[in-house]
Amino acid sequence: MQMLRIGELVVSRFRGSCERPKPVAKESEMAPSSRILAVGGVLASLIVLITANARPPARARQLLPIPDRLVVLTFDDGTKSDVAYVAPMLKQYGFGASFYVTEGLRDIKGEDDALTWDDIHKLNSMGFEIGNHTETHPDVTTLTKQQFTEELEGIENRCKHYGIPLPTTFVYPGYSFNIQAAEVLLGKGYLFARRGVSPEYPDSGDGGRGPVYDPAKDHPLLLPTTGYSGPKWGIGDLVWAVEQAKNGKIAILNFHGVPYPRAPWVTTDPAVFARYMKYLAKKGCTVIAMRDLAKYVEPATASRIPLRRPEGTSTSGNSSHRPPHLDQRLSVPRLSDRRGLNEFPTRTILHVGL
Repeated sequence: MQMLRIGELVVSRFRGSCERPKPVAKESEMAPSSRILAVGGVLASLIVLITANARPPARARQLLPIPDRLVVLTFDDGTKSDVAYVAPMLKQYGFGASFYVTEGLRDIKGEDDALTWDDIHKLNSMGFEIGNHTETHPDVTTLTKQQFTEELEGIENRCKHYGIPLPTTFVYPGYSFNIQAAEVLLGKGYLFARRGVSPEYPDSGDGGRGPVYDPAKDHPLLLPTTGYSGPKWGIGDLVWAVEQAKNGKIAILNFHGVPYPRAPWVTTDPAVFARYMKYLAKKGCTVIAMRDLAKYVEPATASRIPLRRPEGTSTSGNSSHRPPHLDQRLSVPRLSDRRGLNEFPTRTILHVGL
């Protein structure tokens, strides 16, 4: 057996192994157990040599177990009630929540019931998540990838300007969604996005039940709404939604204005909302913002779930499932036709819609 000496190591061409120099007994004189130990020591030395300069492997991210009654609270459009009424009550209960802001649908509301960016900054300072709901609140299924990217960056740029963290989660305006939009979100590094209750459940446009979020099958950028508040959704529906949040599944709830005088199809009476929050607290629910789902499930950037349209027969959220008078207010100027995004007023008004 031919041996080569390299430094202090002896490399065996025959075995492809190495060991430190020492008196070597003839193989015929060694007991079987001794030969095994010798080979083991040689292999261990070789492994040390190979890995000496290697970068240690990244540690797997530890996810928390999903508790029963895990609830995600989301609020769309940016109404004054978010900062004046909702946020203080959530702080009282120690609840997390996400507020999704937009500057679209300008003529649905006046300045009296719309958040300013000072208000949004305050919500962020209170520890709540500020999420992206697009610049002009369009039906994203009608946009090109470039147009949708501009819609996202309109809100992102304003967040930068006002010292608010860049959004990492998104809500599809009017519950309209498609795979192309989800692909854009994935490319920009968004972690989670919420759609509506369809196609699994019918959507009348004025409150309703939807699927519970199942992390084993629902893609993080196509999270279903388990229930959204309106005239056709009440305390019984809230109880039902919470009951679905078990065995690794999560309830995602959606509110708009509390109240929402100019959008009565998705309004919530303040006293009724207070009852909802009291119920969540009484049931011992863990109430979080959408970004905090990353503590329990893999976000889109690490998900192995295929990005494909959910199965179901109900019509997805679109203009046919919104009150007719709302559709007349959807014609807003394209971003390219408006003033430059760097020209920010001191107080920018967010307008509201579905």
